[in-house]
Amino acid sequence: MIRMDVTLLWTEITVWLAEHAPATAAGLRRAVPPPDLDTLEEDFAVGLPSQLRQWWSCCGGADEDTLVEVFPPCYTPYGAAGAWRVWSGFRELWGDRWQRPACDYYAGSAGSSFHPAWIPIAGDGFSDELVIDLRPGPLRGCVLAWEQETRRVGPPMWPDLATLLTDVHRALTEGTSAGYSRATVTAEGRLDWQIR
Repeated sequence: MIRMDVTLLWTEITVWLAEHAPATAAGLRRAVPPPDLDTLEEDFAVGLPSQLRQWWSCCGGADEDTLVEVFPPCYTPYGAAGAWRVWSGFRELWGDRWQRPACDYYAGSAGSSFHPAWIPIAGDGFSDELVIDLRPGPLRGCVLAWEQETRRVGPPMWPDLATLLTDVHRALTEGTSAGYSRATVTAEGRLDWQIR
């Protein structure tokens, strides 16, 4: 499978949404003005991968408390400011364990407390998050799902952000599955992911 550039993928996804799921498209924001990613990288205290920097340069996420479920099965993307807000909330919540999280060392491995090197990229509105795992190792940059109720992550869902965006793009334009979900559009013009 040929992967496109992250910026091009996101642009094509938003164009498809504007045409086929306008209510979902209307909830997305552009990254205007562009975020200061160098400062954000210092705040997170971890180097941001180029894919994430490219995406946040064009994706502003959605308004706070607005669900725009672009990622399967029910995740609203965050822009840089939204990711920082959510990550900071986890830092406060996990304060006493933040510096020594109950997580394995390498990216893609198990964890049962929120790790500082997990950067939120999308949420379901109920504290379940898609995160980019920036711990060291060969799987650095993979996408994990943080489950708040069980306080753990599962195995990697996608090897990187570009693969997630490629799967979403293909699901929208070709009708394939993304993860274990298939895209449909409601009568109100909202993208809806049906779990298979």
